[in-house]
Formats: sequence, structure tokens, C-alpha cells
Amino acid sequence: MTRSVDIQAEGAREVAVLGATGSIGTSALDVIARHPGRLRAGVLAAGRNVEALLDLCRRHQPRHAVVAEPSAFPALRDGLRDAGVSTQAHCGDDALQALVAGDACDTVVAAIVGAAGLPSTLAAARAGKRLLLANKESLVLAGELLTTAAREGGAQVVPIDSEHNAIFQCLPDAHARAGLRRIFLTASGGPFRGRGRGQLAAVTPAQAVAHPKWSMGPKISVDSATLMNKGLEVIEAHHLFGLPGDSIGVLVHPQSLVHSLVEFVDGSTLAQLGLPDMRTALAVGLGWPQRIESGVGGLDLLEHGTLEFEPPDLEAFPCLRLAYDALAAGGTAPAMLNAANEVAVSSFLQGRIGFLSIPALVEDTLAALPVAAADSLQALLAADAQARRHAEHAISQGGAPMARQQ
Repeated sequence: MTRSVDIQAEGAREVAVLGATGSIGTSALDVIARHPGRLRAGVLAAGRNVEALLDLCRRHQPRHAVVAEPSAFPALRDGLRDAGVSTQAHCGDDALQALVAGDACDTVVAAIVGAAGLPSTLAAARAGKRLLLANKESLVLAGELLTTAAREGGAQVVPIDSEHNAIFQCLPDAHARAGLRRIFLTASGGPFRGRGRGQLAAVTPAQAVAHPKWSMGPKISVDSATLMNKGLEVIEAHHLFGLPGDSIGVLVHPQSLVHSLVEFVDGSTLAQLGLPDMRTALAVGLGWPQRIESGVGGLDLLEHGTLEFEPPDLEAFPCLRLAYDALAAGGTAPAMLNAANEVAVSSFLQGRIGFLSIPALVEDTLAALPVAAADSLQALLAADAQARRHAEHAISQGGAPMARQQ
């Protein structure tokens, strides 16, 4: 899915940062600001956080700014005018898709959370842009469509999840992949590593978003706490690297210094290591095949000492198992997994359901709904909507049953 492009040969990159006010977006802008002669923030997009977007526009002076919510557009337009910033204001997904597909940018950081990021990600892929993919739902929901669009459009896809970015660095071309046997994604284990199932029933949203290693938004933090984040990454890795589920392993590594490992048929294993900071992966994506400064320091292994690895606990954290099941089922199953999980996590963060109801709702949805062929965006969006309705109905009826014991 990738082809090498020389950043110096092309001049300064015009970068669209989608999800600019989130943690990945702000990390991307930090890296961009370190290379004013080579990188420029040309488009900034956010959901409804106008004040944060205005602050970013004042600092980075993009040519375009986009809010998803039409009701937020007047505040963005007037705020830019009052600040004396020449940035042009836009709103809505159609405007965003037009910008990422046009000449406003040549590089797109796709960091809009959830299924809402899919249309703009597909638009960038079809337009042949360098696509720094941080929106995992695009691959989980529509992996075959996205990889086909990237291939036919000539897009260069660089994954920004630290785990997939590590594999990307270890497998830079087809020659490196020729002797590949399997890959291992690492997981920190989240804030509840080591706890048994019985200790998780009373977990609060505040506890679930308190990740021990990474600074992330609330949704992805909860996904890390349930290990659904790792399950979604397994599905992503399948699409990114063309591997079946049984060739993609997961290792819990609480230090979060080894980001992934790649095993070859000759017995060799390569690993990518670094401090837990998303700016490293973003710098790889923005500069590849060159290495550019990210603002992240080097890794002192003597300071960090022992590196630990252990298997994931699928009884306490069944979301990882459910993701493998959805990958094996194929078709629209991963889309339904993702949709049900989004509804469940949102409900948990609102205090409507308990922590253990997240996997229960996902499992109930997958068991109740039929799997169809994932041969069009319409079919995938229909499956997404059906799964959301089912999960919402289950919650309205008093919540999901407890997740099944294995």
C-alpha cells in the first residue's frame, strides 16, 4: 500500500490535520511547527470545539479551517475575522472532503475519531494523497474499500498507531516482507492490567480514561482499558499488511517501549522501540523515507531496565477475543463490532452502563445480527446503523447481559 516519496524533492508539504484539536492532531501540529521550511498546516478540521480550533488557527495560520457542526460555523467565521486571521472558514463533511481531495493539501493526517472519519479518509485515498492514518475505524469499518481506494488512487498510506507504524518501519517494502512469518502487536494492558473479571464491575469512567502510559482522548482510552483498542488494531493489521488473524499476535508489554515485533521464517525477530509519544510515528509519516526531528528524546534502556511481556487475559478482557471473532467472520462483522463498541463506550462514559456491559453489548450485537458481504460503502454503513440501533435498544431495555464466560 505504500510507495516512497522524497519530501525534499516535493518541497514543503501542505498538511491537512483532521481532528486537529484532539491529542493526535495537536501532536501532529507540534511536529509540523518544528519544520517550517518543509511542512505547513494547510487545513485544520475539528468537530465543534471552535475556541480550540480558533487558537490553533491563530498559531498555525492555515489557509482553511473546517468545523463539522453547521451550528458552529458562525462562531468560527466571526472568530477568524475578529482575530484578523486570513484563514477561510468552512463547515460540514462535503467541504472537508473537497479540501482533502483538492489542491489545498498533499498530505492528510486522518485523526477524526470514529466512523465519522471514514468519508474524508476515503476522499484522501482516492485523491492519491499521502495518508497518515490515525483513524482506525476507517480500516475496521471499510478496510477492503479503503485499501482498494488507496491502491487505485496511488495514495501512500502510513499508519500512525504506534504499533502499526512500528511494523511499517520494520517492513518498509515488499522485499522485507518476503520472509515474514508473523507479527506481534504490543499492548500496555491499560489501567486495569492484572485485575480479574470480578474486580472490573465497579470501574468508573474516570478510572478507565486514566491511561498509565499514553495521553489519549476518552473514547480510545476506554478502548485501551477494555483491550478493544488492540482488537481493532488486529483488524487494521490484517488490512494494512495482508496477514490472516492467526498470523497476528498480541503481547501485553506494560512498559510500552517495544511497539511491535516482526518474526521471519529464518528465526529473526525485528522490533521497533521508542518512548510512548505519538510524535515519533507522526514524524515517520510526515518525513518518510527520511527521518526528521519529532521532539521526542532517545530511549535510554539502562534507565528503564526490565522489559516485560505476558499474554492478554481474554476472560477479564473479552473485547480482544470478540475482535478476532469478527475478523474471522469477515464481511460486515468488523463494522458491526466497531459500531456496537462506539455505542457501548459512549454509554459507559455517560454513566448509562457499567464497564463489563461494554463487551456484553458488543457480543450480544454480533450474535444477534447477520453478517453480509462488505462489497459497498452502503452495505457497510447499513450494517453500522443496524448495529447501533441494536445496541441502543439493548441499553434502553435495561442494559446488556453480562459478557459470557469462556
